[in-house]
Amino acid sequence: MSSANRLLTTSLILSLLFAAGLNETAVPNLAGTAWILSTLHGRSLVAGSTVTLRFEGDRVQGSDGCNRYSAPYAASGSTLEVGPAIASTRMACAQPLMDQAEAFMRVLAQARAYRIQAGQLELLTADGKLLARHAPQPQTLAGTSWRVTGYNNGREAVVSVIAGTNVTMTFSTDGRVSGSAGCNRYSAPYVSEGPKLTFGAIAATRRMCTLPEGVMEQEQRFVKALEAVTSADVDGDRLEFRTETEQLATTLTRESSQ
Repeated sequence: MSSANRLLTTSLILSLLFAAGLNETAVPNLAGTAWILSTLHGRSLVAGSTVTLRFEGDRVQGSDGCNRYSAPYAASGSTLEVGPAIASTRMACAQPLMDQAEAFMRVLAQARAYRIQAGQLELLTADGKLLARHAPQPQTLAGTSWRVTGYNNGREAVVSVIAGTNVTMTFSTDGRVSGSAGCNRYSAPYVSEGPKLTFGAIAATRRMCTLPEGVMEQEQRFVKALEAVTSADVDGDRLEFRTETEQLATTLTRESSQ
């Protein structure tokens, strides 16, 4: 082989390797990523609904806008397959939400490939047709506000907040959290690094409330639950706090103003 031919062959091989490297970079690993549905092919999304998709380990999970779901998944290169079995809770919602949820579940079952384009995750059929598009799901807590929906009552059970009480939580950008515990105002420093979350000493006002019945005990249990928190899981408009042993400590929903 002449020197010119050897040089041409070497250049061709390097070009192919470079192109392969670019293709690999263009299809990042899905593990540890979280997304919110922005486009469902052929449908308009129900106003105010949030459909989420999170890849953790070898499973994908999230909310279909009505129920929680979970399924195994396999991804290699740009190929993706969810299932075959997709487990889901069985809560009933308004029919438009139910119809949208069913359409989204069909999309997950039909997906055979994916790509990241313009920062969004696109699910595709085997022949490359677009099924759904997802925007990145913000995981930061700083600058967000939440309403508490449930807390650990100290007896290994998470119970709903008492009707007529408003338990809230706002994370400032300067490392402090504050809100209403149902009767008193409270505040505390917090440290959030990825899924890890801890609260420092919690300070509160000293009011006594008699109504609704049980509000003071609820406040004490809520504060106690916060003291045990070691991690947070943001999933669209839902937020869960868990303890070191993965026990559920508090459940929250994002304030509508966010």
